[in-house]
Amino acid sequence: MISYGQFCPVAKAMELLDERWTILIVREMLLGSRHFNELRRGVPKMSPALLTKRLRSLERAGVIRRSQVGGRSVYTLTTMGQELEPVVDALSAWGIRWIGELGDADLDPHLLLWDMRRTIPVERWPRRRTVVQFVFSDVVGKARSWWLVVSGDEAQVCDFDPGYELDATVTTDLRTLTEIWRGDTDWRLALRENLVEIHAAAEIARDLPSWIGQGLTAEIPRPA
Repeated sequence: MISYGQFCPVAKAMELLDERWTILIVREMLLGSRHFNELRRGVPKMSPALLTKRLRSLERAGVIRRSQVGGRSVYTLTTMGQELEPVVDALSAWGIRWIGELGDADLDPHLLLWDMRRTIPVERWPRRRTVVQFVFSDVVGKARSWWLVVSGDEAQVCDFDPGYELDATVTTDLRTLTEIWRGDTDWRLALRENLVEIHAAAEIARDLPSWIGQGLTAEIPRPA
């Protein structure tokens, strides 16, 4: 860590936290990621080597704890790390309120579907296995199609066809679904303006927006 050479507690905290990706790793752990591969899915543009380095730094600093369970490393936040939750929440609220513009480089289907998987309201979904395909009309290659599988209280996201019968297909562009999820727009407006198409039986097409919902930032009020 590079020292700011100041006694100010903000400076001392940022000597640890302002290294690239560090606060995003903490964000992922606050959202429930415990294993290396889970963390990787939450920071898909971060190299595995750098993730390993940052985890070691956070462990040395006392922010996280690493243990072995069934031969796998499990990472958990210590009391010190858990106290960062209001800091991360405040940064999220500030960012969505004041730095809302998204560039093309900010759009990432891997992170979007991963975030949707862990926060969709599964209690609203049918109790049977339900499969929804997402097709991004503006994405080329393998990342164009994704599948969200909800069974009971568990949701899984696949970047390959899981082989189950589809209940619905959602066709849109990556920016539109990202903006819906962030709360920059909503399902009703996007459907009315034909920015999203839902191909499904009428009852499922009607209910699907409420099944998926929106992300945690959607409830944050924006400046007038």
